[in-house]
Amino acid sequence: QVQLVESGGGLVQAGGSLRLSCAASGGTFSGYSMAWFRQAPGKEREFVATISRSAGITSYSDSVKGRFTISRDNAQKLAYLQMNSLKPEDTAVYYCAARWGGVSSSSGGYNYWGQGTQVTVSS
Repeated sequence: QVQLVESGGGLVQAGGSLRLSCAASGGTFSGYSMAWFRQAPGKEREFVATISRSAGITSYSDSVKGRFTISRDNAQKLAYLQMNSLKPEDTAVYYCAARWGGVSSSSGGYNYWGQGTQVTVSS
């Protein structure tokens, strides 16, 4: 099993940038596909980005494509989400998730979740 801890959230002005980190412990990190999801108040959790075990495949939601970049460092057991050109509608709690095997954009496909980190974008 793998445990996940997110960090890097905070308050930023529109147009600004943040980098979220997800630190994994336990398990074989390189065997897990990683993803970021987010949940805004009163809304369902939504897919943001995913990355395959070797980082050869990445996928993004249309709402963040071209602004966000997902990456990973298997040696350090870290996953990242670089967020640029942030908009107020990006305000949400961001969750890191892991699943053994291939990528998925469905939250139901992920077995392991972090506790979340708040991102607030002011206009």
